[in-house]
Amino acid sequence: MMAVSDNAAAQGALDGLVVLDLSRILAGPTCTQLLGDLGARVIKIENPKTGGDDTRSWGPPYVVDADGAQSDLSAYFMAANRNKLSVAVDITTPQGQQAIRGLAAQADIVVENFKFGGLAKYGLDYDSLSAGNPALIYCSISGYGQTGPNKDKPGYDLMAQGYGGIMSLTGEPQGAPMKVGVGIADVMCGMYACNGVLAALNHRNKTGQGQHIDVALVDSQIAWLINEGTNTLLSGKEPERRGNGHPNIVPYNVFETSDGHVILAVGNDGQFGRMCGFLGVEGLAQTAEYATNPARIENRDALYATLIPLFKARSMAEIITGLEAVKVPVGPVNTVTKALASDQAAARDMVIEMQTSAGPVQLLGNPLKMSATPVTYRTAPPRMGQDTDAVLGEMFKK
Repeated sequence: MMAVSDNAAAQGALDGLVVLDLSRILAGPTCTQLLGDLGARVIKIENPKTGGDDTRSWGPPYVVDADGAQSDLSAYFMAANRNKLSVAVDITTPQGQQAIRGLAAQADIVVENFKFGGLAKYGLDYDSLSAGNPALIYCSISGYGQTGPNKDKPGYDLMAQGYGGIMSLTGEPQGAPMKVGVGIADVMCGMYACNGVLAALNHRNKTGQGQHIDVALVDSQIAWLINEGTNTLLSGKEPERRGNGHPNIVPYNVFETSDGHVILAVGNDGQFGRMCGFLGVEGLAQTAEYATNPARIENRDALYATLIPLFKARSMAEIITGLEAVKVPVGPVNTVTKALASDQAAARDMVIEMQTSAGPVQLLGNPLKMSATPVTYRTAPPRMGQDTDAVLGEMFKK
């Protein structure tokens, strides 16, 4: 497990940049945490009247201090809020608006996820803030974007997954539509937002000009329909819900073994032949029904009916060891606990330890591994408003 001291002194790729974070929940905080991990100074604005970011109360679990008192650091909040300074400001007041304008004048990037028009009434929209800082990069994250018939509607991850089509593809074939197990529409929207910010920084480096970035949960979710989206556009047919199956590759699925589940991902005909050899059914790979992937797609139900009992008769270890030996892609279905405790996760520093004011915590690591400017873990997720005096005091000195 990596501790903060292992890399906190390194200089990140975005060192020297200042991000004013007006976002909350998950999409915006995911974007700004990535920018913070890459070295930017992130100033997170939280409303003191509401207790700050909504996710501070999205528990349990929470960090508990040495005296057993529950803190405002929920696991949910900590998932997307390291490397940030928390500043308590009420933007509905003239004093709060003045503070935000002062911070924006010194910032490189603003990220916000208010409803359409929500910040304009306070004079904190892109047009207002960029008037005093033309180089400002201002990223607006919302449910449906700044245009279109739904722009005034609120956006939540579950609604985006439903509206954008991914729920219709997820779940068992005869079951109900199912959301992904985590807020993936939010997370992917945050990823797209971060990419947009980095591209805008490159443009600004060339021209000196900032710009407004408009990114929506639903747009992002539609974009990552990927092959199922283009399958639909090309064929004109509604895709089927296939559980763990794949629309274009067979066999590509989860199989029950005698003591657990394994994933099989046969990507070509050679792999299929070697899999059949391991299972003792070499002849399957020679039949017209199964010799090629298009044929296997046409006959998927019959093929799975043959393969299921063959996998169920063997253990996970036997299946994984045997198929790996013949170079067929296979792997376990781990629980979250097993995944986080795996030797691979340890080797890749995917679990880190940081020290909060309430005690030590373990967090998920950043997956980026950069040779010259590695990500850094400088500050733990903050208590609400803990940096208000320091940040505002510094601003008013300038």
